Amino acid sequence: MKKFIFLIGVLASIQLSAQKQIVWFDAGLKVQYGATGFINSAIFDSKDYDYKIATGYGFGGKLGVNFGFSGLSLEAMRSSSKQDFDILSIGKIASISWATTDVYALYKNAQNLGYFEIGPKISFVSKVEDNLENTTNERTEGYNSNNIAGVVGFGANIMGNDGRFSGILGLRLEYAFTDFVKEGSPLNTPLRDKSIFAAGYKSSNVAFAGVVFELNWGIGYFGKAQCGKRSKFIMF
Repeated sequence: MKKFIFLIGVLASIQLSAQKQIVWFDAGLKVQYGATGFINSAIFDSKDYDYKIATGYGFGGKLGVNFGFSGLSLEAMRSSSKQDFDILSIGKIASISWATTDVYALYKNAQNLGYFEIGPKISFVSKVEDNLENTTNERTEGYNSNNIAGVVGFGANIMGNDGRFSGILGLRLEYAFTDFVKEGSPLNTPLRDKSIFAAGYKSSNVAFAGVVFELNWGIGYFGKAQCGKRSKFIMF
């Protein structure tokens, strides 16, 4: 019996060594949750408003194309975000919420059950609403239809590690380089208060910091026999 098991192990090793892995693919389902909002220095400096921490979430999927420990991850997510403010003069809360479809193209390096990712994200804004003094109004036309952001993240596998299935938990930071608001919009966004920009217009840059969880499945890889035979796709 021991000799039989040993023989099976040798044959498996020969089979694996006979194939040279060229590129492998994976796919996953993702959710994220954390602090959302936008950064506007004019509102920070205003004596009429105080920033409040707000939260948002996103869900979607990804497809990975990998070369060894490095690869490219293409993701699409549907996200809901929010920014809250205290209106100090009347003691009430104002909020601005928006919905986006986000597309990511991230370089990813994964080793020792951990990973690091970096790259761009483009967000397509589908709807923006503000709630001032308990009245909700749609203000989508006062905001730019898309935003471009930089993304940095890192994390680790917390379940599964055989390449076929894994659960991945990480942290992700995002910051938009483009203005969320249309400068000079007749809707006077954000907060519909022109006095905010008395000292000059300041851009509103969307940001996110939170946790990301992913269920990931290995699809397969292209392998090439060392003897020079044609490459073929092999399922995991």
